[in-house]
Amino acid sequence: MEVLLTLMRKPHTEVYVSGSNSKFLSSDVVTEFRGRGDEIRVYPLSLSEYMEGTGLDYATAIKYYFVYGGLPQVALMQDLQKKEEFLRTMTEVTYLRDVVDRNHLRNEKGMRELMRILASSIASSTNPTKIADTFKSVAHLSITDTTVRLYIEYLQNAFLVEEVLRYDIKGRRYIGAENKYYFVDPGIRNALLNFRQIDDGHIMENLIYNELRMRGYLVDVGRVETWQTVNGQKVRKKLEVDFVVNRGSQRYYIQSAFDLHGAKKTEQEERSLIHVADSFRKIILVYDDILARRDEYGIVTIGLKQFLTDVNALDLA
Repeated sequence: MEVLLTLMRKPHTEVYVSGSNSKFLSSDVVTEFRGRGDEIRVYPLSLSEYMEGTGLDYATAIKYYFVYGGLPQVALMQDLQKKEEFLRTMTEVTYLRDVVDRNHLRNEKGMRELMRILASSIASSTNPTKIADTFKSVAHLSITDTTVRLYIEYLQNAFLVEEVLRYDIKGRRYIGAENKYYFVDPGIRNALLNFRQIDDGHIMENLIYNELRMRGYLVDVGRVETWQTVNGQKVRKKLEVDFVVNRGSQRYYIQSAFDLHGAKKTEQEERSLIHVADSFRKIILVYDDILARRDEYGIVTIGLKQFLTDVNALDLA
């Protein structure tokens, strides 16, 4: 480390340091440099980078990207079976092993089951207490919510998953309740589940989250409270906005909807956005390749293709 610090004092010299999940995390590097370095986050390939690297058109690339993700080596493999085998090996032998070794875990089975539980629940609200209950009822393992919370932190430090906090839009405060977890790469997520639970709607939401983070946005899950009349009684309803997106003075409210077929589905997706009482952009992203359109509420619907391939798509909304 002293050698690196010496190099940093030389004029016209830049020093890049990388580590591994088992020995030296990026957070350790930043700590060692004591404020004299910056962390550069390197994500898997975005969809645009994936298309550029493979030469595939959007329609073909998005199908593979949904299932096998954006790890560069996987993207360049032609054989689908080899893609699956590589992702399974990386997940089991490299990622899981690194997390276990670095944190000196004795309960490797518990960590493996946690990764699978999180993989099954992407885009769904949960918390460590619920996950601990799932361990008991499904995996028949007794793990406390405190241990679950610690294990999730290890996975976040290893850049395998990201936690998204719940934000009360009207109250302008974070809610210490259920959050969401997304995988940094969908291929890793699918490999954990042996490529069996590929829910297009949930994976699409995960991809949108990843793309927003790659573009430098801060992302929360939004909550809006409203009153509705049910059987003559006023009832308070809690509505969810999939993503509250911030970067500097920019803010967007985004819903992920695999399709908007039918007036009922459209009303369902728009309901929470309509009750957000400010003038920031409100957007629904759909899987279909459509021309952007704005309705009478000012809500803009954009196709996933436009969003993933045009970094300015949200600004044009």
